[in-house]
Amino acid sequence: MTLLYTETVVVIRAALVVDRYGNSVRDWSSATRTTVHRVSVQPDSSTEGAGDRPVIVTGWRLITRTGADIDALPGDRIEHAGRLREVDGDAARYVLGGVHHHTEVRLREVSG
Repeated sequence: MTLLYTETVVVIRAALVVDRYGNSVRDWSSATRTTVHRVSVQPDSSTEGAGDRPVIVTGWRLITRTGADIDALPGDRIEHAGRLREVDGDAARYVLGGVHHHTEVRLREVSG
């Protein structure tokens, strides 16, 4: 159904660099941005943390249309609907009859 795939996202990828303390960190100041059209982004799950600092983790699922793939890796960020979300794990590429059908990417947004 084509009506589901009406959203546009931007995949933001930053290279790993070594900071002055010897730690590997992402260099977001020189990140690449790739616009991807005709995807669907749906709410997936939500959890709230208890304790001194309330934290809400909201899950999202990015789904490509039939036959389409997306280059999204763990550590990338996805800009969608004016919000920034992180790629949560590897992309799931679904295959039917030996042919790539679609790709799903889990995203998470942490607030608090």
